[in-house]
Amino acid sequence: MGAALPLYPTMPPIGAVLRLRADGAPCTDASPHLAAVCVLLEGALRKGLRRPLWGFRRRDYWHCLEQLPLGEGGSSLRRASICTKALTAQGRGRCFLRSALQGKVLAVAMQQLAQSPRLLEFYDPSGSILANEELREPFLSLVLVLMEVDFSLDLQNCSFLDESWLLPVSIMYETVPCRALGMVVRYVDGRVIVIEVLPGSQAEVDEVVLAGDVLDEINGFSLRNAYRGQAGVMLQKLKGQPLSLRVLRWQGHNGEVYEPLLPYLEAVKEKEPYFQLQCGPRRCNKGEKRRVQGGRLLYNLQYLGRIGVGMFGGKEVLQKAIPAVLESHVAPRPISPFHQ
Repeated sequence: MGAALPLYPTMPPIGAVLRLRADGAPCTDASPHLAAVCVLLEGALRKGLRRPLWGFRRRDYWHCLEQLPLGEGGSSLRRASICTKALTAQGRGRCFLRSALQGKVLAVAMQQLAQSPRLLEFYDPSGSILANEELREPFLSLVLVLMEVDFSLDLQNCSFLDESWLLPVSIMYETVPCRALGMVVRYVDGRVIVIEVLPGSQAEVDEVVLAGDVLDEINGFSLRNAYRGQAGVMLQKLKGQPLSLRVLRWQGHNGEVYEPLLPYLEAVKEKEPYFQLQCGPRRCNKGEKRRVQGGRLLYNLQYLGRIGVGMFGGKEVLQKAIPAVLESHVAPRPISPFHQ
């Protein structure tokens, strides 16, 4: 038992794992214990990794994991290997760990790694946990404890895993077809930063996106490592179609500026001296009172007509149907307030 004392000398307390299990509720990205648990797992997988004899590429634990057989944990390995938002081995390894926790397959993957002599050669037994039998068993027991926890993680929220285990608040913004959203953006090291929401625009009316937020996806297409102008090109191609955008908030779960985003915001500020973080929606008419019922906003709607679109079709039929209704010039009729 004495050999187990130096198990995790530089890692966060193992108590974070026990607190996750004790919480009872599913663990989400907002959990205060999640990052500590992930750091602990990552530290154990990194400890004792040998440096490559040839080449200049730094070896990380993902280089071991990606060679595991595609067994029970295959879906998590595939997800990490094709993730377009993780650009480094560190990011892909973290993507795998989150997916494996959610899918309850981490224990299987760790057992496969521990039983593979070829992969264990990546580790120095004298300084490793996985290649040392006395240290490996307590670690695998800890992983089994984690399998008792239910994880409800947003696996698409992975654009900052290259840099940090601390993840931003991620929201989905769905909007109706329009000529232009009305957002001004700047590109900083492959990230698309919103620097202004134009007054009177669709984006301002929808009251979702704020200056300082990051555009992460447009209709499922990643903007991670975007080239200059890519978001505009994509929006132009989708002009007149319904849009679904993934937005990463500049405010973190604690209400403060999301720390990994700070260097990007500072770079924007250098280029745009008048840039200011937007703390909340800006009303188009500040004197207008917003009606609320049961905690939900009420909107006044008008009926403008109808048109047949057939028995089949999805959102794409709106591109032709909406202009056709507007061109019918039916007298608008008010309908009951609509809540959202």
